[in-house]
Amino acid sequence: MTKRLAAAVLPLCLAVTALGIGGTTAQSQVPHQSPVNVTPGAVRVDPSQPALAIHYGHSDLELEYIQKDATDPAGCTTRNAEETEEAEVTPGAGYVTLAGTRYDLQQFHFHTPSEHRFNGHADPIEMHLVHKSAAGRILVVGVPLRIGTASTVDTVLARLAPECGAPVDIHHIDLNSLLPANHSTLRYTGSLTTAPYTEGVQWFLMAEKTVTQSTVNRFTNTFPHGNARATQPLNGRHLTAVPQN
Repeated sequence: MTKRLAAAVLPLCLAVTALGIGGTTAQSQVPHQSPVNVTPGAVRVDPSQPALAIHYGHSDLELEYIQKDATDPAGCTTRNAEETEEAEVTPGAGYVTLAGTRYDLQQFHFHTPSEHRFNGHADPIEMHLVHKSAAGRILVVGVPLRIGTASTVDTVLARLAPECGAPVDIHHIDLNSLLPANHSTLRYTGSLTTAPYTEGVQWFLMAEKTVTQSTVNRFTNTFPHGNARATQPLNGRHLTAVPQN
């Protein structure tokens, strides 16, 4: 690794959390699941990989509590491990392109603690921005959230939607401000982190954003036992670090 690449990529590796790369399909014989725990020795730098181009605008959001135990009589007061707060985006308000394919931003949601980890380290929250292509392929951008100065994420999570209650309307959010200024990524192919754990998901992990302690407290108090899936084995996958051009 050159000094220039190291300077661009290693801070990202320390800031984000996990990933591996491989040609994963839903029918793979060896499970290629997400999330994963990144170890530095598994990271490979490859600046020749196609850039992930971000095209985010402004959008109104609808923050909804995603319930997984609706058939349980106590479902409105208990916390299923796969439940979360999910912000639905206005169609067409944001998309990314990769190697000529467009992936439209569908929604973004949150896990506590972070699902992806680096050398076992977990951040308080992880945000997943879920995109889908016209052919139905899924691309997820993962952003760890750490305690610090306020950001747009604090605005999104200022008032959480109640389980079995009405969604929260949030107006005129600059979607681009949800992402860090540095768009370097750690990439791998894995899976959804909730049932049915479908494989073939393209993961792009970025550096952290900060949120206030009060926002972390509000979210973790809603999910006191967490809503993150345990890390899964890499099973031979490597991690690809791609510095921002």
